[in-house]
Amino acid sequence: MSYETYRIMLCNRLEELGVRLEEIESSLDAPRPKDWEDSASEREGDEVLERLGSSGQAEIARIRAALRRMDEGEYGFCVKCGEPIPEGRLDLLPDAALCASCADEASHQAGHSRPL
Repeated sequence: MSYETYRIMLCNRLEELGVRLEEIESSLDAPRPKDWEDSASEREGDEVLERLGSSGQAEIARIRAALRRMDEGEYGFCVKCGEPIPEGRLDLLPDAALCASCADEASHQAGHSRPL
């Protein structure tokens, strides 16, 4: 896949996330029910929405970083070891900043069970 194709994919995803975050923000800003039980349920839902929002913001940051790497001619190379990131990895994770080996190492250091 060409880098321009990856750029389009990343920009499209960035747009999708922007819409999703706006929807989450609108939902969180909506008036709350006065009934205590309904309000408690709403708060639980808000916690889920806040986690989704945080996850979306983190993905936006990764996408923007990938687009910067493209602009700087560094896209497709591991930011840690400098080796090329295989196209198959970029097909799955177009915002990948690390090769699979460095991502696996970082994941183990952070105590995660799956690669970043």
